[in-house]
Amino acid sequence: MGGERTLRIWRGDASGGQFVSYRTPVEEGMVVLDAILRIQAEQANDLAVRWNCKAGKCGSCSMEIEGRPRLACMTRLNLYPPEAAITVQPLKAFPVIKDLVTDVSWNYEQNRRIPPFQPGARDPDGQYRMAQCDVDRVQEFRKCIECFLCQDVCHILRDRERKDAFVGPRFMVRLASLEMHPLDVADRLPLIKEAFGVGLCNITRCCTEVCPEHIQITDNAIIPLKERVVDRYYDPIQRLLGWLRGRRGGTARKLPMSQGPASAPA
Repeated sequence: MGGERTLRIWRGDASGGQFVSYRTPVEEGMVVLDAILRIQAEQANDLAVRWNCKAGKCGSCSMEIEGRPRLACMTRLNLYPPEAAITVQPLKAFPVIKDLVTDVSWNYEQNRRIPPFQPGARDPDGQYRMAQCDVDRVQEFRKCIECFLCQDVCHILRDRERKDAFVGPRFMVRLASLEMHPLDVADRLPLIKEAFGVGLCNITRCCTEVCPEHIQITDNAIIPLKERVVDRYYDPIQRLLGWLRGRRGGTARKLPMSQGPASAPA
């Protein structure tokens, strides 16, 4: 693929802006970020765009391409008809700083609200051990590159603007990675139910669809967290057991993890 392509790029800042069309030469194999950087170098030196690794691993070049949250460095130009202009704009769910750059600091504020990993007591020989199946279960969540595409597409944050009540899919993934960790003993379910707003998600799976790391956000993180909240707060047997433990001076415990042969010492 050679020739030229037209990109309609949103230009502006927090006070407002508009789309500006640029025509630029392209070569075979180019991605949207390549075209943007060429436009920046040759036609619009003041065009603001955030990027870093250009390998789909830093999450910096998140933006909306033809209305869909994507990584610009992983979106090939030949995905779109050659005669059509490609519309590029900043993430809708976060405040614009300039052009394609948005202020995503809200996400880091949510991260700081989550109680960190809290390991339990070691085994009698001084080691930590966990079943391989439990290791495998949380390993998927560690692939997150914090591109915040899932946050941008989430209708709770994007359309309903409920950042006051819901931390978003990315942090449901982090909460799941902690709650499902076999060595963690902290009880975050009250926060997950109330402050972090897991009940607001109606599992449309839009977050899963845009994840560049193919993390099964909905099925493997959000739904299991919802199930744990239901078991703790709405299951009548669990409520009775919790009441009995409370009368005996006990405290709520995390739900048991799956059983399996122990792996090597951690």
